[in-house]
Amino acid sequence: MIVGILKEIKAEENRVCMTPAGVEVLIANGHKLLVEKAAGIGSGFSDDAYVKVGAQLVDAPAEIFQKADMVMHVKEPLPAEYDMIREGQIVFTYLHLAADERQTRALIKSKAVCIGYETIQKPDGSLPLLTPMSEVAGRMAIQQGAKYLEKAQGGHGVLLGGVPGVDPGNVVVIGGGVVGINAAKMACGLGAKVYILDMNLDRLRYLSDVMPANCFNLFSSPATLRDLVTRADVVIGAVLIPGTKAPKLITREMLKTMKPGTVLVDVAIDQGGCFETSKATTHSNPIYIVENVVHYCVANMPGAVPKTSTMALTNATLPYAVKIANKGWKKAMQDNLDIKLGANVVNGHITYQGVADAFNLEYVPIDKFL
Repeated sequence: MIVGILKEIKAEENRVCMTPAGVEVLIANGHKLLVEKAAGIGSGFSDDAYVKVGAQLVDAPAEIFQKADMVMHVKEPLPAEYDMIREGQIVFTYLHLAADERQTRALIKSKAVCIGYETIQKPDGSLPLLTPMSEVAGRMAIQQGAKYLEKAQGGHGVLLGGVPGVDPGNVVVIGGGVVGINAAKMACGLGAKVYILDMNLDRLRYLSDVMPANCFNLFSSPATLRDLVTRADVVIGAVLIPGTKAPKLITREMLKTMKPGTVLVDVAIDQGGCFETSKATTHSNPIYIVENVVHYCVANMPGAVPKTSTMALTNATLPYAVKIANKGWKKAMQDNLDIKLGANVVNGHITYQGVADAFNLEYVPIDKFL
């Protein structure tokens, strides 16, 4: 199979979908690798590093889309790429379609085979290709929350860890999954008073066992959330329903009850955000203020630390990329339920229920194509 590694074109996105080490493994499996020039520069990987392991450098993305059987990205295809995607071509990347109707319709029109990293799912419910970036984003969420609490950044001037004789800051983490536990660990490590909310009692029992004494695990309900946000200094939105638009858990009315200068970090923004007032921002313009509350809603947070993120992402995606390249997408899905669940749009049809529901479009089970 010819596999194309594309350079990211999303604003301030410095990750690349495959390291030279990953490319070497795909080549060792008998595949031809096309790598767009400068694709790895932002993550610290030179063009020469790819050439040394056997990849062929390509000047422009159009040539990769024209020649490759499977194209790989980190972020979703953007409008400039829509018309380059070919019928039957495998597009393997983060898609987050439930929050992006324009992209969804473009991929339907392309009749490509679109496999989303974020919906590949193991039998235990875990999301192996989303997990590494969720770990990065969860940890970064606290770094950003702490920074924007500074008075000069728009916050109300609280040090999350406090100092002897002064109370620490209060952090509320909505969601006890991968993002939530990583955010809570970082906040606890700084010395903040941390509340982590979840609706899964088994998860709360687990968190109670593993988290330190300054982390308080509470069952999530609208009443609990309304109470906690009035005392919060930082609120982390870490809610995920795989492949589906995130629920809006903090309303504009609730902002009016918060302390001026409170910081909201919406890690769910890729799936539409879990705050009513959320809108996607960029690393160069990361925040805005509504009702005196600071909103940080950068849609590609791990892109700010690309050296770490790219290596973590390749570790997770490479085994699946090898399976798809070795077997073809149909056989790979027949043999591997994880990959089958990654099918979002195939041959002009939506094959993931959550995406179809988001836009009231027809859902066609992937089994019809297998």
